[in-house]
Parts: sequence; C-alpha cells; structure tokens
Amino acid sequence: MFGPNKGELEKLLIKAYAEADYSGEPVAEFKVDFNPKEYAQVYDVEYQRQQGEGTTGSPLVFRKVKPQEYKFNLMFDGTGTSGPKVDVYDRIQEFFKVVGYDGEIHRPRYLKLLWGKLESKSVLIKADITYKLFYSDGRPLRAVMDATFSENTDDSTRVAEANDQSPDLMRRVTVQEGDTLPLLCYRAYGDQSLYLQVAEVNGLDDFRSLQVGQQLVFPPLEKALNA
Repeated sequence: MFGPNKGELEKLLIKAYAEADYSGEPVAEFKVDFNPKEYAQVYDVEYQRQQGEGTTGSPLVFRKVKPQEYKFNLMFDGTGTSGPKVDVYDRIQEFFKVVGYDGEIHRPRYLKLLWGKLESKSVLIKADITYKLFYSDGRPLRAVMDATFSENTDDSTRVAEANDQSPDLMRRVTVQEGDTLPLLCYRAYGDQSLYLQVAEVNGLDDFRSLQVGQQLVFPPLEKALNA
C-alpha cells in the first residue's frame, strides 16, 4: 500500500519547446520557488443565438470550445525568510527567458505546465507583476506575478473533446425510436424550423415518415439555411 509522497515537495514546472508539436527535448525549464496557493482554470464555451422563424425564443447553438486558460499567482521573494535568498529581478528575467519570445522561432515558446495532475500545453498570454518590497537603492525585494496561460490546442482537438456537436460540421444521424425530423433539427441546430430544408437535402417526400435505423444527413448550418 502506497502512502503520500514524503520526499521533496513537487513544484510547478514550466517546460519550454521550440517546436509546435512539442517534439524533442525542452529548450529551457523554469521551476517556481514557491508553489501557488491556488490556481484558476477557465473553461469557456461559445454559443450563438439562433432565432427560429415564427418563434419568440432564441436557443443557444453550440459553436466551439475556446482554449482553456490557467491563472497562477506566483511569488518571488528575496528576503530569505521563506527559502533561499534570491535576486527577485534576476528570477523574473529568468522566467521570461524561458516562457517568452524566442528569436530563433520568431514567436513566444510553446510551453508545458506540469504540477500534480495538471499537464497542459499552453502559451503565456499575460503576466502582471506587482513589486512589494525594495532595498534602499530601489531594487525589488519581493514581487507577485499574476500569470495567465492559454491552452495551445487547435479547434479540431477541442471539438473532438466536446463530442463533435458543432452545427458547422456535416453529420450523419441514425433515426431512433421516437425521433421526429423537427426534434432532430433542434438537436443539430437548435432550430426545429429547419426540418423542411433537411427533408429536401435527404430527398424525403414525407418528413413525418421516418424509419428507425434510417440514416439522415445534417449539413452545416449555413448550407441548411440556404437549402
């Protein structure tokens, strides 16, 4: 039976890559001095309101899952009271050398965030730094950074993870017991009034006579509207 790991405290690690597919070894790494007390994960889904003809409601039609964001509050402390004494300004510059712009690839580096069960392919999109304590000559003695990273996966990956239900994609649907064409149109587009267009696309003479097991094509929303 395994108990909790009593070894060295695992710290948030950022690995930087020069290749978009994250191949090869990381070109640089940055391990934080102090783990954040918490972090925020932002899951954002985009919808479009679709007004059906002759209706007063505006159902929300799924568009896409936006890249997730991760927000960390990182501390840089040069007092030596809570850990090794460091130069705060130098540590912040080290951070940006790892995560920031790379002249070889002419863009910021591709990053992996690794901490516990968190493993995210991301890029840094924002870093707000607040300096709190200073030496007599003005050098920073302590700083807090609010760093925001955005998931670096393409739309096709996120759509697949979202069960590929976008109304902008061609889909085939197998008719189940109790299905009606207006109901299937509402599931596909959020608008049951498109049943006549879908019937025409599928060559149905009578949209009321669906057969269990029948395959129907639901074109992208724009094509359905123009059918």
